[in-house]
Amino acid sequence: MSSSRSEHALPLADGDVIALIVQRNARSRRMKLRFDGLADRALLTIPVRASIRAALAWAQEQSGWVEDQRSRAGCPIVLGAGALVPVEGETLRIVTTGLPGRQVRREEGQLLVGGPSDHAGTRTLRWLKARAGTVLAEETMALAARHGLPLRGVSIGDPRARWGSCSSSGDIRYSWRLILAPPHVRLATVAHEVAHLKHMHHGPEFHALVREISPADPDAARAWLRREGRGLHRYTV
Repeated sequence: MSSSRSEHALPLADGDVIALIVQRNARSRRMKLRFDGLADRALLTIPVRASIRAALAWAQEQSGWVEDQRSRAGCPIVLGAGALVPVEGETLRIVTTGLPGRQVRREEGQLLVGGPSDHAGTRTLRWLKARAGTVLAEETMALAARHGLPLRGVSIGDPRARWGSCSSSGDIRYSWRLILAPPHVRLATVAHEVAHLKHMHHGPEFHALVREISPADPDAARAWLRREGRGLHRYTV
């Protein structure tokens, strides 16, 4: 049996890009696609004489099926009492205090949440979004000011397809879920968006500026988001 193997990128409709492993197999009579949930990649087996171009086009047509398999592979993580949530590189356990008030505070590996326990999830989510807004705004303003780049404003949202965006008017918007990622990932993402304040494209000048101003390795951050980013969308209330 003869076989050969190659790796390609498979763009998905939600903006993610996953690895597509194409395997030629002498026993195959037709193309067969499956999803490897452990490695978060698609595996495509094709006949020996099949065209790679045709195989990649067919796999792209099946990208909706791949997205469905990915969504099934990751179970939601509900933010509530006892749940573990990563925050700025530290894993915190949500603990309800039973004390009156809506205060949430971070203390010794815990997120201490006041009020009734059945509201712990929504209060934790509110705190996470507020923390993300504060941290990302501070880091973005500092980096833009340091390099003399014209920033107009910073905001957060919860997009599925991207971690950040920059408008031509100088407004930068992030996914609040970056607060769940390690600091080096967040910092490199900030540098990426700040670089767009000067270059509204992804050409060589843009990437050179990202590397110049980023306090973290952009390649390592990008690789982490490809590998782990989907898991950040599992946190819900």
